[in-house]
Amino acid sequence: MKIQESAENYLETILVLSKRKGAVRSIDIANEMSFSKPSVSVAMKNLRLNGYIRVDDDGNIVLLEKGLEIAEKIYERHTLLSEWLTAMGVEPDIAAEDACRIEHVISNETFDALKRHVKEHGALISGK
Repeated sequence: MKIQESAENYLETILVLSKRKGAVRSIDIANEMSFSKPSVSVAMKNLRLNGYIRVDDDGNIVLLEKGLEIAEKIYERHTLLSEWLTAMGVEPDIAAEDACRIEHVISNETFDALKRHVKEHGALISGK
């Protein structure tokens, strides 16, 4: 399941916003990502046409199964990478920025190995 990095970022943002506020609208995404409303509208149309999201009658954006799967994968990568980098001494803002780039290009094999390593050596994440 390979989609463009920008689509992954939109899906991840929808997931994060839905956790934070429940209902998600295009304006929320535009504000969160600092994008124009027209740019977000085009992206939402593409995500809808490709079966990643649906928009309900109230204009709320809902992740469909394949959109949710991608969003959760990217979010898990972002969270683990951010925490790992921070635990290694990287400033949190820089760690989050770097994680946002790495999360899209890291292979499943490498991420799984990193996840196993962190699980086995949990002190890295907890900062102990």
